[in-house]
Amino acid sequence: MSDPSTPSVTSGGGIARNTLWNLAGQIAPLLAAVFAIPVLIKGLGVDRFGVLTLAWMVIGYFSLFDLGLGRALIKLVSEKLGAGRPEEIPELVWTALVLMCLLGMLGAGVTLVLTDWLVTDVLNIPVELQAETAASFRLLAWSVPVVILTTGLRGILEAYQRFDLVNLVRVPLGILTFLSPVAVLPFSNHLDVIVMVLLGLRILICVVHAVLCERVVPGLLRSVTFSRHHVRPMLGFGGWMTVTNVVGPLMVYLDRFVIGSFLGMAAVAYYVTPYEVITKLWVIPGALVGVLFPAFSASIAGDRTQAVELFWRGVRWIFLALFPVTLLVTVFASYALQLWLSDDFSKNSTAVLQMLAAGVLINSLAHVPFAFIQGAGRPDLAAKLHLAELPFYLFALWLFMNQWGLVGVATAWSLRVGFDALAMFLISAWIESGLRQALKQEILIVVVGLVALGLGSFPADITVRIVFATITLSCFAVLAWRYLLSPDDRVLVRRILSSTANANTP
Repeated sequence: MSDPSTPSVTSGGGIARNTLWNLAGQIAPLLAAVFAIPVLIKGLGVDRFGVLTLAWMVIGYFSLFDLGLGRALIKLVSEKLGAGRPEEIPELVWTALVLMCLLGMLGAGVTLVLTDWLVTDVLNIPVELQAETAASFRLLAWSVPVVILTTGLRGILEAYQRFDLVNLVRVPLGILTFLSPVAVLPFSNHLDVIVMVLLGLRILICVVHAVLCERVVPGLLRSVTFSRHHVRPMLGFGGWMTVTNVVGPLMVYLDRFVIGSFLGMAAVAYYVTPYEVITKLWVIPGALVGVLFPAFSASIAGDRTQAVELFWRGVRWIFLALFPVTLLVTVFASYALQLWLSDDFSKNSTAVLQMLAAGVLINSLAHVPFAFIQGAGRPDLAAKLHLAELPFYLFALWLFMNQWGLVGVATAWSLRVGFDALAMFLISAWIESGLRQALKQEILIVVVGLVALGLGSFPADITVRIVFATITLSCFAVLAWRYLLSPDDRVLVRRILSSTANANTP
């Protein structure tokens, strides 16, 4: 017997509501970053800001390094709720949290041991910044168990479908991650001071999550227990997720370490700044896929036709949402960087931003097959794919960087995510034969979109760029209405437009 307090993840209203909560929680940091990054670059200098981006990366990366226990906890708690056995949840939760704390302490120890080697031998950090960078990395080491523990606590709230509480915490956390370093600048521009503030913020957020979990699961904090028989199922489920959690983010963040080692911290800033901005578009597929994952799991087990429909609707809606944005970014990249940051950034980062925009569009589409593969119970396939990609990506990264510098790094990254997306779609079609019929058509649509992005990146004056963008987006709107939107989608769009028009009528 299911818990009636837990909403259905397959209901249309639930999917829409939770997606909107996820969007709100992910868009807020983007707005804060737009304001904070220019201020931080000016206040810290390019080299210090490059090191700060590495600090943000470390905090984000170790939130995934939990051996898949966060994902396993969501699954197992949901099963207990569905079976009507909520009294077993505290024991399950504390077993997972103890394991995650141990993993966090291990990660902290590894970071402490490697700090001096990273600062002096691996990263090309200026001599005058090495002392405060080393101090910053040692502080970051203590954030590892805090971040991992927070991931587990957030998983409890997600299992209870409390995306409202999750995002009411995520919004201030995302904003303060960027604004708290800005608040420190009037007093100090030392990286260790800024990282100390970020560490304090993470500890506070962890405490807030614990309080919310106690509210959702009464008595949780008073029922501390550990059960060995829960360990094997958790580690069994999280095993292949661990490979993806480690290798996937490694391929995402490896480029900036390579740049820092060979081209210097200033080059890291010229690369990471456009990267951090354009990858914020991942909030759209991330918000949708976070809700689609349980819907895939349910429909694959029941109505596989519904799973196929959800799959292609997800892909097409992501393409509809992101193609216009990536086109405008590609066409007006140089002007936007010049206006937002400086002529120097426009000169060094325009081609990087244009290449990364194409990669982000492709990778956003790949979110859907990735969630589908996991929903079908085959996370091992995605993990094996990432393991196979890693050595080829390393070679391409080194080769392209030596040939074309930062643009080569961006090209290697985009080619890697392009191959990954194609492989994900093919694996999904192998799992579910119903996906094969429309696969060629969807690939053709994406190829045409990439050609348009390529044409938009050619040098031209502002008038030509405006004309090109206007014509391309007009054609896209017509074709999207006729070929990408289903009849039900068109009805929905008409209703939204009609409601908006009526609301604006005096």
